[in-house]
Amino acid sequence: IADIAILVVAGEEGVKPQTKEAIGHIKKAEIPIIVAINKIDKPETNMEKVKRELAEQGILVESIGGKVPCLGTSAKTGKGIPELLELVLLVAEMEDLKADISKPAEGVVIESYLDANRGPTATLILEDGVLKKGDVLGTSSTFGKIRIIEDFQGKTIVQALPSMPVVVLGF
Repeated sequence: IADIAILVVAGEEGVKPQTKEAIGHIKKAEIPIIVAINKIDKPETNMEKVKRELAEQGILVESIGGKVPCLGTSAKTGKGIPELLELVLLVAEMEDLKADISKPAEGVVIESYLDANRGPTATLILEDGVLKKGDVLGTSSTFGKIRIIEDFQGKTIVQALPSMPVVVLGF
C-alpha cells in the first residue's frame, strides 16, 4: 500500500538480514525508495560502508553513481529528519503521486479489533477521497457508521485525507 519506501539502515550495523528482507519487499513492490542511514550521531557509524553494502544488494545511492536518494539521520537528535520529509515530498512530486479527494473514500484496513471499552476499531490508510465522522464504511465482510476518527497520535479529528493513517471507531 506504500507509494514510497524509506529504507532505514543503522549506520553502525550496516545491512543485516532484516534489511535484505526489506529490500526484497521494496523491489517486489516496484516503488521508489529513499535510504535513510540512521544513528549518524554515533562515532562508529560508517556511511560509506553502508552504501557499499547496499550496492551489493542492488541499491545504488546517488553519491556512488546510482539513482536512489540517500541521507543521514539521527532519530535521537532529529538531525536529517526535516530533510528526509522534504525528500519524500520531492520524490512524490517527481513520481506524480496524487490522490483524488473528489472520489468516495477508499483505502486499506491495516488492522481491526474489538476494543472492550470502545467497540469495533480499525486502523486505516486512505488512498482516495475524504472520510468523515458519520460516513458509512464497508468491506467485503462488514460495515458500520463511523463514530470517531483519530489521527496517529490518538487525537480526535473531523475528517481523514488520503495517506493519513487513522483509527476509526464504529466500523
